[in-house]
Amino acid sequence: MLYASTKATLRKEFGATQIRDEIFGTVHEDVSLDGLHRHRKSASAPVPLTLREEEIQEIKKQEVGVDIGVDSKHQTMAGISFPLVTEALDAVQEFTKGNLQYVQLMIDTSAEEVQLAGTQRTLAVTGLPGHIPDSEARYHLYRYDHNYEGDFFHSVLFIYSMPGYACPIKERMLYSSSKNPITHLLENGLNLAISKKLEIGEGTELTEEYLLDEIHPKRNLHRPKFAKPKGPANRGAKRLTRPPKDSPGNGDS
Repeated sequence: MLYASTKATLRKEFGATQIRDEIFGTVHEDVSLDGLHRHRKSASAPVPLTLREEEIQEIKKQEVGVDIGVDSKHQTMAGISFPLVTEALDAVQEFTKGNLQYVQLMIDTSAEEVQLAGTQRTLAVTGLPGHIPDSEARYHLYRYDHNYEGDFFHSVLFIYSMPGYACPIKERMLYSSSKNPITHLLENGLNLAISKKLEIGEGTELTEEYLLDEIHPKRNLHRPKFAKPKGPANRGAKRLTRPPKDSPGNGDS
């Protein structure tokens, strides 16, 4: 405690502006030349980040602000530099025309482009979970043809599947940062009317009941009235207040 309490005084007497490094050591190796090198290396290292902070940092690196265009076969999405390759673009256009019911898109991190992963001309809801990878992220376009309350709907769903921490952190970053730009391209650049955007962790979530609840949310028509709170259970007997009787000396004379 004596050394700790006199440290500030010693630094002041020596000249605090003259001290470049301040090392704390518990063993001889901590205050050796190698210890000094380790100290300086540690001081210049980046601060430790949580998983969420690393994701935000990676997203900021990917945001390069590229404009959207539909004049060329390679479509570039705003926010990232990955193009939509010709095969994927053609599949999305066929989906928009109604010739395909399902399209799956993937990001190739090595080629730095969005590629086509698969298509289906027809696909029932019961078969949809089988097309969701268990260990890789994907984007899915699915046209959900269904009846609801006497009307027939062709609801276009954009599904972003991310199987949690089964994916590497870089893959999670890229898919997360690319989701909004690619939906913007689909809706504004390729004129695809998306009815609902969904995010899932596994394919088993995609049941018909789940899709109906998302597309046609139930309305609560019964609105309970505000109930006036009851008073205390026992307030006691009511008290009657009577005017005081006139005393004999207060009568009229």
